Amino acid sequence: MSSQAGLVSDLFIIGGGINGCGIARDAVGRGLSVTLAEMGDLAQATSSASTKLFHGGLRYLEFFEFRLVREALEERETLLSAMPHISWPMRFVLPYSPDMRFESATPTSRLLGMAMPWMRGRRPGWLIRLGLFLYDNLGGRKILPGTRRLDLSSDPLGRPLKQGFRLGWEYSDCWVQDARLVVLNARDAEARGATILTRRRVTHAERVDGLWHITTEGADGPAVHQARALVNAGGPWVEDVIRNVTHIPTTEGVRLVRGSHIVVPKLYDHDRCYFFQGTDGRIIFAIPYEQDFTLIGTTDMDHKGPPGEARCTDEERDYLCAFASRYFALPVTPAPVVWTYSGVRPLYNDGAKSATAATRDYVLSLHEDGPPLLNVFGGKITTYRRLAESALAKLAPHFPHSGAAWTARVPLPGGDFPVSGVATLTSRIAARYPFLTAPQVQRLLRTHGTEVFDVLGNATSRADLGRDFGAGLSEAEVNWFLTREYARTAEDILWRRTKLGLKMTSEQIDALAAWLAGRAADAAE
Repeated sequence: MSSQAGLVSDLFIIGGGINGCGIARDAVGRGLSVTLAEMGDLAQATSSASTKLFHGGLRYLEFFEFRLVREALEERETLLSAMPHISWPMRFVLPYSPDMRFESATPTSRLLGMAMPWMRGRRPGWLIRLGLFLYDNLGGRKILPGTRRLDLSSDPLGRPLKQGFRLGWEYSDCWVQDARLVVLNARDAEARGATILTRRRVTHAERVDGLWHITTEGADGPAVHQARALVNAGGPWVEDVIRNVTHIPTTEGVRLVRGSHIVVPKLYDHDRCYFFQGTDGRIIFAIPYEQDFTLIGTTDMDHKGPPGEARCTDEERDYLCAFASRYFALPVTPAPVVWTYSGVRPLYNDGAKSATAATRDYVLSLHEDGPPLLNVFGGKITTYRRLAESALAKLAPHFPHSGAAWTARVPLPGGDFPVSGVATLTSRIAARYPFLTAPQVQRLLRTHGTEVFDVLGNATSRADLGRDFGAGLSEAEVNWFLTREYARTAEDILWRRTKLGLKMTSEQIDALAAWLAGRAADAAE
């Protein structure tokens, strides 16, 4: 067994999702030494299975989660400014129907039912407009445009919808490449001095002589690390880490809620997203996705079984198709579904009656019986940076030498250009690499930002980029993912570093996997 006995980190972080990588980046930037261990690939679980939005959570207003919504709204533009390549503004169309209903358990529904019994269970139009007014003004919006009223019977945005929808609103939120967000946080943390260990499972952690001793298992065998504090950012496995890795008794736990999504060939030609409200009180989004598709989701179902085995069930797929079909003029059926994915949200178990009603807020629990253990429960991708700041504030008494908060609007790798500079950067890339098609330029910009020039280098033709694996994926880009972004497998590259698995044939995917296996074998000799 190898040992890191001479090297003591200030923080050892378990979990390479967005919360773990966000905390690692923040902490190392404050002058703390950091080691992070992830049992698989970065963003392999929940952090690559979101609805891909930086949003305030419009429906959380129904639960009076005003602090959470305000914090998320404030973060939208903070994050957008730091990563305009992997996040961008998006306008959302919310059609109104008198058939819309609340989930009966929401505080707003109960209050409205008492004050106006004849409205029991309904979402009146004036209430939605009030919610959108709050949404526009709670978070100090400066970059994103505000809400506008729509006449869907005449506006082109109403054309994909069934006849009968007249009233609607258009409001702002943001799109984000969720898995890339995780990887770029990890890369920036490593560039600032953190140690990022992927495919190393933490099997045991115990307090010994004022330090945490942490055992990890990887392809090269076990290793022992030491740290002054331990952060459990295990996501859906956070409770398992407490009970079976640190062996600390606890009454705290998570509620595992499965959110499933479907992807279909694109249903309309414009760049807006649709926000649909159902007769059961739930909501779903229909979002332009990866140039050629529409993403529809999400469900909210309590998840039983191992988090890593979450799958979109046929029941969930059919539910999403039927839900979307109540709005779109052309029915959405299971037949054209090209991909499904499902993630498990590790929500803090607050005793809510339903998965939908369970809080989306994060809870940070600090155990100080010896060297500190910080357990991270819940959270949402939009507030990951604020969660990291809160985590460091909790740990600050144990690290009086640590610096102040610093991450707000500091660019992630490739994001060092203004939000308004996308068109300029697009033109620069197209001029520098004229052999690229316009869709290829857009994808590369949305993947790498200003680092496109490092990825493609001095190439003057497609041949200069090496082997063409299909769908615009070149050997040069694959090598970048392998050497700079912790990727090892075809799945890492095609479903997390990119989503090119949607556009490649099974033969092309197999060829990439074979090439990677050959490369790994050559490196091992």
